[in-house]
Parts: sequence; structure tokens; C-alpha cells
Amino acid sequence: MHHSLHTLAFDNRYAQLTGDFYTQVPPTPLPDPYLISYSPAAADLLELHPDTFDQPDTLQILAGNQTLPGMQPLAMRYAGHQFGHYVPQLGDGRAILLGETRAAGQHWAWHLKGAGMTPYSRHADGRAVLRSSIREYLASEAMAGLGIPTTRALSLVGSPQSVQREQSETAATVLRLAPSFIRFGSFEIFYYQQQPQHLQTLADHVIQHHHPTLTTQPQPYLALLQHTIQRTADLIAAWQLVGFAHGVLNTDNMSILGLTLDYGPYGFLDQYDPNHICNHTDQTGRYAFNAQPDIGLWNLYCLAQALLPLLHPEPNTATEQAQAALQTYQPRLQHRYATGMQHKLGLSTQQADDTTLVADLLTLLHTQQADYTAFFRQLSYLTSAQMQDVDTPVHRLCREPEACTAWLTRYRQRLQTEHSEDTHRQTRMQQHNPKYILRNYLAQQAIDAAEQGDYNLINRLLTVLTDPYAEHLAEDTLADLPPAWASGIIVSCSS
Repeated sequence: MHHSLHTLAFDNRYAQLTGDFYTQVPPTPLPDPYLISYSPAAADLLELHPDTFDQPDTLQILAGNQTLPGMQPLAMRYAGHQFGHYVPQLGDGRAILLGETRAAGQHWAWHLKGAGMTPYSRHADGRAVLRSSIREYLASEAMAGLGIPTTRALSLVGSPQSVQREQSETAATVLRLAPSFIRFGSFEIFYYQQQPQHLQTLADHVIQHHHPTLTTQPQPYLALLQHTIQRTADLIAAWQLVGFAHGVLNTDNMSILGLTLDYGPYGFLDQYDPNHICNHTDQTGRYAFNAQPDIGLWNLYCLAQALLPLLHPEPNTATEQAQAALQTYQPRLQHRYATGMQHKLGLSTQQADDTTLVADLLTLLHTQQADYTAFFRQLSYLTSAQMQDVDTPVHRLCREPEACTAWLTRYRQRLQTEHSEDTHRQTRMQQHNPKYILRNYLAQQAIDAAEQGDYNLINRLLTVLTDPYAEHLAEDTLADLPPAWASGIIVSCSS
């Protein structure tokens, strides 16, 4: 079944909560909007007919200039820990929840980023600029293509309206989709304001609409915490496996459903550096790539703290239950990561010294300044016989090719222990090691072109990033290693 925007039925579940959870606010119209790109994969989630994007009123809705019957636009209210410090009132400062629709048995909330001022804009203009909107749009769909839980991006709309950041830029909107945009900080605000009734209402809302099976648990709120811990562990393991750094893992940027949320100063690793800091604003490296697993746990502690009043009337018991739940995070993440690495290396079994094999590989990649994505992808093309050659594309990714040989010899022996067959292994590895990722330099080239009115690269990138494990031979250059100038790209919280 295919819909146009006008045949969609709205079922605004979040709007059914009381006004303490949000403020009703219409989007601010965006002058002279134009459609830059839409994601066919995201459109399919809503069962939208492709012709929909040719309709003039579609553009007006995606720009925030018109609303559809049944929409109830609102700005969500939440708090959060930002860089470790509690901020009692945050909320949607430049995004508006337009409404929620059902399609193909799934519920989708429509969140328009760059929709103008809300009561939570904190002296800002509520707009998003073209630069950051391109980065959010492409990253959302790239992560979905990689199979990593994420909010989605349906459309990217530009406007000649001038917006002042470090310099004057033009405005844009991105229409984001997710089953829910509720964050850890959505719970924190009611804990710190000592409103346990609101806390319970929100938890009931999440359980009823997103995890209905938890209602049969003896302690549904504890089960909700446990579920969120597991989802978050799985998510961050997936980030580490693909070399994704979020850049600003505040509790208001953490999804209660374990989705990647709020793409700002993110980055995918080029040369493997476990200490990589992608956010220029992050002076201490709190959100460095290798810190993400620990920060995930820190943020879950904040969530657990906020849920304590729901867990048990006896505070000590509530704390014990929360701590027991939090202890499951590390083992879950490590298990997910180990399994993911097993797939990346094409191993069909897990053996005791595989952790050492992986750790030594990561050390090798770091000391040899090898490109993370390219190394694994090139490894997936090698036959066992080629691993003894010192002049393969894998060796050439290392500064000292012979340094690779020692590890490859061990890897080849490891494959022999399970009688690995080359073609099967190579096929499996290519399904777990992407050829294409959204490298910073590619995003920058797309931004530079778009600022000159050329959107071709955005759509070329969208095609390969939504199917990043395929070869796309005609687009080979989009898998190229970064040029020398790429290391100078700076992204910050304004990105």
C-alpha cells in the first residue's frame, strides 16, 4: 500500500501526555524552501509513494510551512547531563515533533529539525544550517545502511534564509523519523523535580507503546531499565565495531530505545586511533572514541538514578536492583563486540586467544596508522595464500608492510584451525565490513558543493551509504582514502 502525505493517519501518542511533558508550538515558516534530497529507504518506512516528493505541498510540509490535518506540533521537554554536569532544563530547542503516524505495523514520530524557535531555544534562533543538516541527513541513512539502530532522515530541505553561526550560513530542515524521540534526560527532569507521578507516566508510556511485553514482568520498571541497558550496550558495541564516534554523548542525546540520536560533531575513524576526539569542543576527550563504552555506562547510571523511585519503595532495595542491572552492561557489550569482531574476521568459531588476536590487530592498526575501514575491507578480499605475500593492498595500508606480515601469519594459522574455506569466508566478511562509510572529507565535499547549489554528491553518497557492503563499482572513488587536507577538518557542537 502506498500513501501520499494526505492519506496518512496521525496517532499522536506523545501529545496525549499532559503539558508538563512538552509545549505546543507550531514550526516557523521557512522562506523559499527547495527540496535537496529525500531518502527512498526512509520513504518506504512510511509507505510513501515516490510521486509524493513531486507535489508542491509536500515541500511546504517538509519545510515546516504547512501542517497536515491531524498533526499536533510540540517541543519535547527534557533535562540532561551535558559534559558531566546536570542541566535542569533543555528540551527541543530547534526541533519540533510534528506528529506520529502508523505504517506497515510500525509507529513513526516525525521530528522536524531546524523548525524554528521553541520555549527551549535558550536565546538561539531554532534554525539548523545547511552544513549540519547535510551531516545529519547522510549520517542517519548511513548508519541505517550499516545495520546500526538509528533515527532516520526522510528529507533535506534548503532555504536562502541567512542564519548566523561562526559565519553567515543558509538555513535547512531535516525531517527525522523514529518510533520515539524520548531520551534519558526525559526521565531525569522529573526525578530532579521530584515528580514521581510524571516519571511513572513516562515510563508507562514507553512500556505500553514500545515494550508491551514488559507489562507481564513482575517489575516492569526494572525490566525497562534492564532492556535499555542491553540495547545501549548493543548500540555502543556496534559503534566501536564500525569505527563511529558520536562526539557528544550527553544524557539528552541518549535514546531510551537504544537508537543513535542527534548527529552533531560525529566522525567515522579514518586512520585507526583509539583516542580519537571528533568534537573540537570536547577539550578533555570525555567523548573520545575509546571512551564511548564507559560513557554509555555513566549515562545509564544517570538513567538508573532517575528511575529509582519506580523500582522499589525501599530506597536501599531500589539501589541494589539498579546496580545489579547495571552490572550486566559490560559483559553484554564485550560479548557483542567479540561476536562482531568474529564476523569481521570471517571466523566461524570463537576460540580462547581470539581476544589477543583482535587486540594485537588494533595495536597494529594504531602503530601503523592504517585506515580502519579500508583495512578490514581489503582483508576480506585476500585469499589465504595472499596473506604470505608482502605486497597486497592490506600490506600497503601499513607504514611498514612487514609489520603486517607477522599478524597475517597468525591470522592465517587461526583460519586453518577451523578449516576455513576462502570464498565462503570472503563473502561473509564482505557482509560485515563496509566498503563505504561517511568519511568526514566526503561530508565536507558534499557540503562545499551544496553551498554552491550542486546537490549531486549528496545523492551519490546516499546511494552507496544506504547499501555500503555492496561494491557499487561505478562509485569506487567514494571508497577512496582521505586526502591529506582531510585531517584539518574541524567539527564542533555547532556542527
